[in-house]
Amino acid sequence: MTLDPAPPALGEPGPGEDASRVRAVARGQWLRRRDLERQLHDGAALRISALALRLGLLRHALPGGEQEFQDAVEGLQDELHVVLQELRDVAGRLYPPLLDEAGLGPALREVAGRSAVPVRIDAPDERFGPAVEGAAYFALLGCLPVPPDLAGATDGRLDGAPVGRPDGRGASIEVVVRREGDVLEMLVSGVDACHAGTIHDGVRLLGGTVALGDPSTSGMALITVRIPCA
Repeated sequence: MTLDPAPPALGEPGPGEDASRVRAVARGQWLRRRDLERQLHDGAALRISALALRLGLLRHALPGGEQEFQDAVEGLQDELHVVLQELRDVAGRLYPPLLDEAGLGPALREVAGRSAVPVRIDAPDERFGPAVEGAAYFALLGCLPVPPDLAGATDGRLDGAPVGRPDGRGASIEVVVRREGDVLEMLVSGVDACHAGTIHDGVRLLGGTVALGDPSTSGMALITVRIPCA
């Protein structure tokens, strides 16, 4: 069964409009999302980090008798570190820095390395473009047993629902990423078939399709995702 691009949602181009324009709009949104992450990570986050460092230098430059002032500066430093971490978390949920810097394969392997359920990632080091990589990453994140710090890193439609066999025991998940001409193909096995719709929601605006294989006796299915790179 193949899930073709869904009907447009509110604010999306209608059926009579060029599909290439829909994809161009979606790509532009992913680029802006990545650029916003860069602004937060390379701009505001760096300035906060520099300010915390300057406060530390100021605290150590004060005479030993100014303990009260030193304690106040140290408290401000602690608060800045908390704000800095929160800012980095927000930036990562917009577009993970590793995804931007290294690509889909390394970003997925980083998530798999922190999963409570075995996840095997077979992906090349080549790049597929920020929009395609972002859509594939966040769509897949919605059906993986994500770590707590990534549970909110979805696009709002993905709930990070747990995966595994119907009996509740953990199952091995395998994700294969490859290029087929001008298309990114992603094969996902070991997850419940219900996640096909979630993945489809994440890739449809880029012209992506999802094919669902017959579920096995365990209820798991092979989900094939195809997203045009051009």
